This record gives sequence, C-alpha cells and structure tokens, in this order.
Amino acid sequence: MSLLSLTNPPGWSVCSALWILMVLLPEAKADNLNTTTQGNGGGSQCGEYTNQVLEDGMCRLVATLPQLDEQKCPDMFRCTDEVSYWLHENEERKQQIVALKETISELQEELRNHRHRIKVLELQSDERNHVNMSLEQRFHELEVHYAEASTLLHLQGTLILDLQSQLHNLTLLVDRVKRSPGCSINVVRPNPLMSAQEALHPEIQHVRNCPIDCASIYYNGVRRSGLYTIVPSLASMPVEVYCDMDTDVRCILFASGGGWTVIQRRVDGSVSFDRSWRDYKDGFGDLHSEFWLGNEHIHDLSTQGDYSLRIHLEDWSNKHKHALYQSFSVEDEEHQYRLHVSGFSGTVLDSFSWYHDKQGFSTPDSGNICAEISHGGWWYNQCFYANLNGVYYRGGHYTPKGRGPLGPDGIVWYSWRDSDYYSLRKVSMMIRPRSFRTRLSP
Repeated sequence: MSLLSLTNPPGWSVCSALWILMVLLPEAKADNLNTTTQGNGGGSQCGEYTNQVLEDGMCRLVATLPQLDEQKCPDMFRCTDEVSYWLHENEERKQQIVALKETISELQEELRNHRHRIKVLELQSDERNHVNMSLEQRFHELEVHYAEASTLLHLQGTLILDLQSQLHNLTLLVDRVKRSPGCSINVVRPNPLMSAQEALHPEIQHVRNCPIDCASIYYNGVRRSGLYTIVPSLASMPVEVYCDMDTDVRCILFASGGGWTVIQRRVDGSVSFDRSWRDYKDGFGDLHSEFWLGNEHIHDLSTQGDYSLRIHLEDWSNKHKHALYQSFSVEDEEHQYRLHVSGFSGTVLDSFSWYHDKQGFSTPDSGNICAEISHGGWWYNQCFYANLNGVYYRGGHYTPKGRGPLGPDGIVWYSWRDSDYYSLRKVSMMIRPRSFRTRLSP
C-alpha cells in the first residue's frame, strides 16, 4: 500500500491546503469495493474516501483506490474530479448554511421587532380600554343628564304653554279694557230724574265710563290706530269701529292728530257697494279694508254732539287731497238719513256740500233713479257731483259704454279733473268732535 501526499491547487475553495493520502490495495475484492463506495462518498470507480478539517485550518483528504483484477488502476485524476464535485457541493452547503444563518438572524430580529410592536399594541390596547371605560362612564353620565334635561324641558314646555294661555287671556282682557276702558252697561227704567233727551229714548241702556267715539278713546291715552269698541251716547248697543289716531287736518304728511272715527273707506274694490237699503242701514264690509259703517251708527255718532267731517282723496297717480267740513250730521231713518254738511275747507275744490247738503239717502232698491244708475247708496241730488260709493274702476278712466250706460257711476269727485268719468283710487270719510284738541297722554 502506498501513501501519497498532494498539494491542493490554488483554485480549490474548500481548503487552503489539501493532503491526499492514497493507499493502493491491489488485492481488494469487488464486493469490498461496493461496500466501501457506499461509505462517505465516491463512485464505484474510486473506492472510499474521507475528509477532515485540521486544527490549523487545513483540509485532510484520505482516499482508498482499489486495484481491480485484469484492469488497470483507475485514473487518479479522473477520480479527483468526483472528489472536486463533492468538495464543491460541500462549499455550496456551507454557503447555504451561512445564508440560512443570516436569514435566521434576520428572522430573529424581525421576531424581536414583532414582539416589540405587539407589546406596544398591548399597551395601546390597555390605554384604549381605559379610554373606552372612561367614555362609557361619560356616556352614562350624559344619558343621565339628558334624561334630567328632557324632564326639565317637558316641564318648561308645560309652563310655557300655561304662560301662553295666561298671556292670551290677559291680551284679550287688555284689548277689551283698551277698547272699552272702565265701561259698563246697565239696563234701567225711565224715571222723572232723566233728562229730556233721555226721556225721548226710554229703551236705551245707560253706560258708565264708556268711550262714545274715537276721540274719547284718544283722550284716554290710546294713540294707536285700529279697531275699538265704542258706545254712542244715544245708542242702545256697542259698535266696533276703526279709529284713525294719526291723521291731522292740517297736513296728512305730518300726522300729529287723531281721534277720527272712520265711517267709510274704499281702497281696492274688494267690496261691492251696490247694496240694499238694509245693508247701508246696518253697515257692511271689512273694517280693515273697505266698508260702510252703517247709516244708523253714523246717525248715532253725528247727533251726539257737534262733529266735523274729513274726506281723504287719492288718485291713480298717488296724489293726495282732502276736504274738511266743520259741521256734519245725519238724521234718523224716519227722515231718510238726511245729510247736513257745511263749512268747507281743504286742498281740493268742493264737490260735495254745495250740491248734496240736505239730501236724503238713496239706494238702488229705494226707487231713486240716480241710485240705480250709480249702482250705490248716497245722498243723491240730480244725480251727483260727488259719489264716493260708486263702482270701483281700476286705472281711473271709464266711459259711459261701460257698466253704467245711462250715466257715470264711478267713485267720482267732479272737481278733481272736472269730469264724471274719472274714478278715484282711494277715498275715506271720518268724523270727530269739532272741539277736538290734541293733548299729551295722561
């Protein structure tokens, strides 16, 4: 048996130096060869070989090469090719091991990072749980407060409704007192102590502290225009009227007057004035817009003292004028509500008193042809120069071929344009005591 020692060529990468110990066994048997080739490696041609890393870093390789019968010894260098293959495989495994170690190191580092993140998440979860518990507690407290607030709100709503009801009742009471402050009506029987005027009306109801017109309401300190209840001194029942607490006879643009009881108003044609005697007697329309107060009420008002009449006129160009009459009164129904009007002054020429004074009242159903032609109730003469209860014509101008083919029938004040065929846009009639003087509220 021979022992060979070879030096590893510089290109080998497994060991820095390689010693090869070759023992030739010429007499080895084939079955022994098969046994040895299944040991540490090698093929059937090269026998058995082993390798070992020495302490000094050198690699020791020992190979047993068999001598086969009737054959030459295997080529050592061919066998070293197989050895090189296994050395290369060994190097690759080492590199794989190094790579695996690096991978394991990276995985361990990542595992540590994951554990750290898990710890942070656990801490955050604990904090969130604490916050959630605080929120739940706060939510519970809010629910309690909400229930308390709902109860208080319901109680407050009930109190508000009760206060609104009381306020409504008080408003009605105040309005009633404002309209008839300190007013009381008592039915009494005639007696010798009554005045001669009272004796003429034994059926009347005596009143105490009741306003007899809008002027007395003004004297009671009321300065706001609106609806009020009055009781004329000769009337048997209270009547609701519209009081103008602003208009002054001196200048409508500088309102400093008041105390006017409005007896007629036309503003938009919303109310028909083609009415019967009964309607004109009792009154009709809406006190907030167009109306006729009623001849009976006008009689009661105008005959309880000395009253003045003011007529306000407005055309379709928004021009305003007025006529003032120092004396105005209307007789009773028995005398056909005969008109008494005089003492003219104003910003427009008179078309009323000089022609209509001392005329009885007529309506379309009373048999007066002028009332039929004019389609309204008025103190007609032959027929009129002023007709404030005529037909409402929008735009002002109208012709005889219109609704009244027999003659003019509009809301006419002849001297406005010296025409019977121009209908005014707005008119109103109001009365107040001739002796009325404005004064400060008490």
